Amino acid sequence: MRVLKDKTLKLSASVLTIGALDGVHKGHQTLISRAKMRARKFNVPLVVYTFDPPPRVYFNKSTLLLTPLAEKIKWLSLLGVDYVIVAPFNANFMEREVHSFLTELADLNPLEIWEGHDFQFGKNREGNVDTLRKHFSVQVLEPIRCNSGEIISSSRIRILIKEGMVSQAKQLLGWKGLSPDLTGDNYL
Repeated sequence: MRVLKDKTLKLSASVLTIGALDGVHKGHQTLISRAKMRARKFNVPLVVYTFDPPPRVYFNKSTLLLTPLAEKIKWLSLLGVDYVIVAPFNANFMEREVHSFLTELADLNPLEIWEGHDFQFGKNREGNVDTLRKHFSVQVLEPIRCNSGEIISSSRIRILIKEGMVSQAKQLLGWKGLSPDLTGDNYL
């Protein structure tokens, strides 16, 4: 797997997914797995475009970071991702207009882009799945739910950790035997 930090990448074709992916939880794993199957079908690389720090952590410094970048990259490698683009999420990145981001994505020549239903991007979150669909073939994964029927999300996992429900949080992360240590200083 190649990791590109704050660098552009040009490919003749790819399958792409974009997101903060904090926790690389079961929902993220399903999204990446589906995108990986399509990349293998097309015989093209799977590219994950992510952010450091995740936007939610950037905007609210007290928000719990589930996976530091090195750990996120480790999980993405285990999932078989070919390229990870890490964009520094900062004041400059927040000012990027939608068309600028779309131009960068076009350099990856995505045959498909896989996203969650609530994906947004660009300055003031002006872009969304429908914006992407005007330029690319987009597949939307419906939310993944746990056994109790609740949507698996990074926000829910953070709440479980803050409430001391670490075993439930680990179940939603889904890294059987490989879960991050949720008892360390970062998680209290």
